[in-house]
Amino acid sequence: MDELISQILTFAKGSWKHRWLGVLIAWLVGIVGAGIVLRVPDRYEASARIYVDTQSILKPLMSGLAVQPNVDQQVGMLSRTLITRPNVEKLIRMADLDLGVSSKNTQDSLVERLMNTLQIKSTARDNLYTLSFQDPNPDKAKRVVQSLVSIFVESSLGDSRKDTDAAKKFISEQIKTYESKLEAAEARLKEFKLRNIDIQTANGGTDIAGRLGEVSAQLNQARLDLREAENARDAARSQLDAEKSQNTNLSSKSLMQESAQSLATPEMDSRIDAQKRNLDGLLQRFTEQHPDVISARRLIKELEELKRKEVLELRKTAMANPVSSANTSLASQELSRMLASSEVQVASLRARVSEYAARYERARDSMKTAPQTEAEYAQLNRDYAINKKNYEDLVSRRESASLSGDLESAAGVADFRLIDPPRVSPKPVAPNRLLLLLLALAVALGSGVFASFAASQLRPVFHDARALRNVIDLPLLGVVTLVLNDAAKRKERSDLRNFSIASGALIGCFIFAIAVVAFISGQVGN
Repeated sequence: MDELISQILTFAKGSWKHRWLGVLIAWLVGIVGAGIVLRVPDRYEASARIYVDTQSILKPLMSGLAVQPNVDQQVGMLSRTLITRPNVEKLIRMADLDLGVSSKNTQDSLVERLMNTLQIKSTARDNLYTLSFQDPNPDKAKRVVQSLVSIFVESSLGDSRKDTDAAKKFISEQIKTYESKLEAAEARLKEFKLRNIDIQTANGGTDIAGRLGEVSAQLNQARLDLREAENARDAARSQLDAEKSQNTNLSSKSLMQESAQSLATPEMDSRIDAQKRNLDGLLQRFTEQHPDVISARRLIKELEELKRKEVLELRKTAMANPVSSANTSLASQELSRMLASSEVQVASLRARVSEYAARYERARDSMKTAPQTEAEYAQLNRDYAINKKNYEDLVSRRESASLSGDLESAAGVADFRLIDPPRVSPKPVAPNRLLLLLLALAVALGSGVFASFAASQLRPVFHDARALRNVIDLPLLGVVTLVLNDAAKRKERSDLRNFSIASGALIGCFIFAIAVVAFISGQVGN
């Protein structure tokens, strides 16, 4: 610690030896710094405040029907991206800043300067935006801020319309694409159904194994019904045969009686009886040789011959159709009807069994290709469902985009309210000459101290025996002390007084300049 203090004292003594050089450098730096500070042109600030109202009564009413973007985020992004080169070039044209521009390099430097000096400050909670610009010309600063306000409002509306139109155009193109995909998927699904129409699922979506089980059950039931019908038919046939044999025996016993009754000729018998009675009456009056008696006997003989022929004809007819002459029993008729119905039912069930057997064979054959077919059908259905869902979603979103565009046209993205119109501050906002003068004074003093220290290091002097011993590393035989006389002491005091006056004058000049600048600024503000 003692060594550090000793070293600091050594540096201080060396710098004090070259104090007048430091005073000179301090005055020079102070004068130059003060001149620069006083020559810096005043800069006036123009500013405007805009309130962005992002709340609208239509938004809650259209909730769920129209796409409502995050307006706060959009406005915030707009405020951060407003100061871009295209917008600044547009601002230069609007504010007539390009009238004195004669070259491309000058224009580029103007654009860069504006991009560095334009400011947009915001408070995210209140949606208040402050646009400001500083320039030596207050009218120029005001024109720049006015142009910046116009660009800020127009950019928000233009970007919103562009975004809506671009979204609608993109969605319409996607709808056309998915419409063609949906038509292609429908065509593939239709072709598959036509190609596999025989093995399509039925009964509410039963698979091929279920259909095979159903057909097998139907085939077994049809075979069972066929066996029952055949048994019923055979039983009816047996009963009918027994009834027929019984009816045949009864018919043979009563055939003679029925034949006698059926071969009777009552008309012919009545005529013969009448002629015989007429013959008996003639014989009572006449003899055998009487013509009337002979004629009656001839007539009776002819009538008997006719009766005999008629009986033969009736007998032939009875022998040709013996059943028709017999009375068929009601039981035989019912059994015959049942037998005929059973035959019809058996034939129908045989056709049904044959059809179910063919279906069963086809179902068994389709079981081999069923997994591949079902997988293909599932893939087609999945592709169709995906394309249909995407198509319907895109159509719905296109309608939402149209409603959103109409909503933005009716209510606007946001309501931009100019709270404070562009105005210029009555007094300059820059530079802060008070602070700059203080800084110039500090730089001048620091330059003087640094110059004295640098001179002491360039021309070093030993101020005590220890420093000399440390440098030469040799033993000292003795030290000669300088004794100042009265004249030397007066000269040293005078030199110290002059140094204090010179340093104080420098500080006093700066204090006076600061006071003058503060007074002038106060007068301009009032």
